[in-house]
Amino acid sequence: MSTTTDGALTLADVTLEYPDGDSGTLKALDNVSLSVPSGSITSLVGPSGSGKSSLLAVAVTLVRPTSGMIRVGGTETSTLTDAERTTLRREEIGIIFQQPNLLVSLTAAEQLVIGEHLRGASPKAAEARARDLLDVVGLSDAADRRPHQLSGGQRQRVNIARALVGQPTILLVDEPTAALDHERSDSIVRLLCRITRDFSVATVLVTHDTEFVPLTDAVATIRDGRLSAPALAVARPYFEKT
Repeated sequence: MSTTTDGALTLADVTLEYPDGDSGTLKALDNVSLSVPSGSITSLVGPSGSGKSSLLAVAVTLVRPTSGMIRVGGTETSTLTDAERTTLRREEIGIIFQQPNLLVSLTAAEQLVIGEHLRGASPKAAEARARDLLDVVGLSDAADRRPHQLSGGQRQRVNIARALVGQPTILLVDEPTAALDHERSDSIVRLLCRITRDFSVATVLVTHDTEFVPLTDAVATIRDGRLSAPALAVARPYFEKT
């Protein structure tokens, strides 16, 4: 991984400041640079309050940085209007939150169908796409179950499938294993690694489970808003990790 501008997701010299008291400012991000190529997954680790959430917020274009450049795919985001940013998030960015936040009244397939409808798909095409994506995450036999009929790991898999609905360029993943046991956590991280390569997306995985970092391609550490240059997470090829 490099810190140049050749990734599907690129942050270059990004600083994010907030007012702090009457006259001071707080640097949530301090001159951060990160490049994540398509088909690769970078782990982002750091203590609470280090800037992980701030980095995700600017990468997903929900927060405008104070300075610096962010590029998603071929789009530099600083000059986009709010409406254009919304479109970019819908078409280019998949977001996987720590909590799946599934709609309790909908089946697993229906959670995805909603997203397809918003993108203009016909009901038949939306249903087919939803079931295809559930098969990708290993839930083809649970497509008609509602959230209360799914385990925590299964709900997170629906969350992952939902993030893929728009065929995103990048995936931003926030602590996906925080509420899972070791076995389910391991399977979720391995699934994210496989999806990253199969769908050729650029993935940033924020995680506190450092034992799973070796499954990813690179690791970057953030502390006090400053990001270390990403280093190789492993020395062995991907087929040994799956």
